[in-house]
Amino acid sequence: MTPPRKLAPSILNSDFSRLGEAIQAVTAGGADWVHLDVMDGHFVPNLTIGPIIVEAAKKNTTLPLDCHLMVSNPETMVPWFTDAGADSITVHAEATRDLPALVRLIKSKGARAGVSIKPDTPVEALYDVLPELDMVLLMSVFPGFGGQKFIPESLDRARRLRAHSDELGLNLDIEMDGGIGLSNLGEVLASGVNAVVVGTAIFRQPDVAGATRAFKAAMG
Repeated sequence: MTPPRKLAPSILNSDFSRLGEAIQAVTAGGADWVHLDVMDGHFVPNLTIGPIIVEAAKKNTTLPLDCHLMVSNPETMVPWFTDAGADSITVHAEATRDLPALVRLIKSKGARAGVSIKPDTPVEALYDVLPELDMVLLMSVFPGFGGQKFIPESLDRARRLRAHSDELGLNLDIEMDGGIGLSNLGEVLASGVNAVVVGTAIFRQPDVAGATRAFKAAMG
């Protein structure tokens, strides 16, 4: 069973000098979630935002905040971001030795629990913990920087994950992030993905709210 489709614009590609306006624009455009990419300069080769930006985002939208932790030692950071107002926390399977315990920690803080994997991590690595998850985030680029090209093999990974989720009778959100635009949105959704993270294709447009509306219309 595929849950309803959701659009999650990623503020990583927004103009941070006008962050509040950018978040308000995607909210007005009909986005479902606001996606926040947290990078620590260690797990991935980039450094982005901390809890203070989550707090600022919370003041500018009523939408759920979809927080993706691309960090080492996520066990330490999960409480920082839930306390700052994150509604959903996604951690990387590659960043922890005890994924089930980390998922339990997220849920104990009142947030939806997601797990992300890099393009070279098999989706089958998540099968044991899948029933405990609210969401899986499949990276369709290698995490670290926005604006990368989509990796086509990501579609088969999504199909396998959706098929297994359906076999288990789960109502699992499958999110995809990296290189998604209007040109490949249809095939991404057809693969079983129901939540898409879009950065450059929305925030680098002159009319951010209009670009958001265009994606929502294309998603049906």
